[in-house]
Amino acid sequence: MRIIFSILFFALYFTSIISANEKNYYLILKNNEVNVRYGPGFDYPVKYVYKKKNLPVKIIDKSWEWKKIIDLKKNSGWIHDTQLKKGKSFILLEDQILFTNPTKYSKPIIKIAKGRLLLVKKCKKEWCKVRTENYFGWVKTNNIWGNIK
Repeated sequence: MRIIFSILFFALYFTSIISANEKNYYLILKNNEVNVRYGPGFDYPVKYVYKKKNLPVKIIDKSWEWKKIIDLKKNSGWIHDTQLKKGKSFILLEDQILFTNPTKYSKPIIKIAKGRLLLVKKCKKEWCKVRTENYFGWVKTNNIWGNIK
């Protein structure tokens, strides 16, 4: 009997760890227009519409093929799996300088305003090589919202 309780305890414990790890990760929007609904199903009305491809959203819950998301401005709702994809992008939470190399002593390219969406190419320590519009370069990742891992 004691063995059965031990097995059940460990099973529940590891299930809770796995489900905790599945929550609170980032995905990005797959399309330029994505509906966010009040609940996990097409029967629920549209709450609002995102119009920015590659925008990072944090996954905070899931139900079948639906993900409950929250964005930078704390808006939340449900998005169907087909409208999301894995990817790396982030939004700057403060103005930053885009540099040619991953050091503040390299040549500055352009000043990037707070709120700008950046697509990540690769990262090294506290720097990421990013793309925004027609610019490529390196920014520090100390004050961002999104996914770099």
